[in-house]
Amino acid sequence: MYKRILDHLTSAILLFNSELKLRYINTAGEMLLADSAHHLINQSAHDLFKSSDPALLLNLRQSLAMEEPLVERMLTLNRMTQSLTVNLSVTPLLKNEKVTELLMELQQVDTQIRISKEERLLTQQNTARLLVRGLAHEIKNPLGGLRGAAQLLDMELDDPELKEYTQIIIAESDRLQGLMDKMLGPNKLPNKKSINIHEVLERVRQLVQAEASRNLIIKCDYDPSIPSLQGDKDQLIQAILNITRNAVQATEGKGQIIFKSRIHRNITIGRKTYRLTVKIDIIDNGPGIDVDMMNQIFYPMITGRAEGTGLGLSIAQSLINQHNGIIECTSEPGNTVFSLFIPIEPITLKEESTNE
Repeated sequence: MYKRILDHLTSAILLFNSELKLRYINTAGEMLLADSAHHLINQSAHDLFKSSDPALLLNLRQSLAMEEPLVERMLTLNRMTQSLTVNLSVTPLLKNEKVTELLMELQQVDTQIRISKEERLLTQQNTARLLVRGLAHEIKNPLGGLRGAAQLLDMELDDPELKEYTQIIIAESDRLQGLMDKMLGPNKLPNKKSINIHEVLERVRQLVQAEASRNLIIKCDYDPSIPSLQGDKDQLIQAILNITRNAVQATEGKGQIIFKSRIHRNITIGRKTYRLTVKIDIIDNGPGIDVDMMNQIFYPMITGRAEGTGLGLSIAQSLINQHNGIIECTSEPGNTVFSLFIPIEPITLKEESTNE
């Protein structure tokens, strides 16, 4: 029972014996160390952390010798090609007044920063959406009256030249009406069905490749083991297409874009932890996003291009939010990454039979 509880924790839990050999590790620990429990069990702390901050091994030996708990913050943990910053907590476990085991808890600091960033992003997105919706509704009401008046006036006029002016008023009213509808974002709930996310990515790749020049290179790095997820295929295509078109414009249609898919476990989005989440990275080698723009790119009407409307990323974020997911972005010259996190919801037998 306790193992089931520990496997649902987001903190990495490791149990070492008195010889500092690993006896137990939970699911979060496997993810942190980028290896399976099968390979990690019985490895020594020295083998596990020999390339990491020397203070980590020193803390373990000190806790074992002094029989006292230890807490350290901002330790560097190196695994594979990745460097992580963690907070460490070590608790000696006594048996017959002697330390027989050490219980270690590792919390990844950058994960906590990411969660805080996501919560701030979701709050900003919801606030902006409410403001934009209020503004759009206030504009649409008099706009409808203006269009109606122009239509009535057009019916009363006989002079073709004067009718041309009323037609301009009607056409511009329709254009503004369409812009307001886009600002309001998705106006229907997603029609979720079991879909393969790679079919969505391939559809977007085909559309973008057909639109762009031959100088644009689109590469794919897919994890074929990713299971089906519950989603609205059309909405996901639209969200990914909006981001990819931005990447094409950033590279001026002659750079490189990479579609990358991976499975992630125990990811927290909006204070809710999802056991399985698919992460889609859309990577381009363009000039990058200006630092001053980074905190505003998902706001509507914010764009770095004179001809842009600033609605593409805002709409994409709204569509992914409707799938309980979120879009994040990191950028530097030559490497801009939009990461989509979409929870994989369980499929019931009834849904499976219906989809078949």
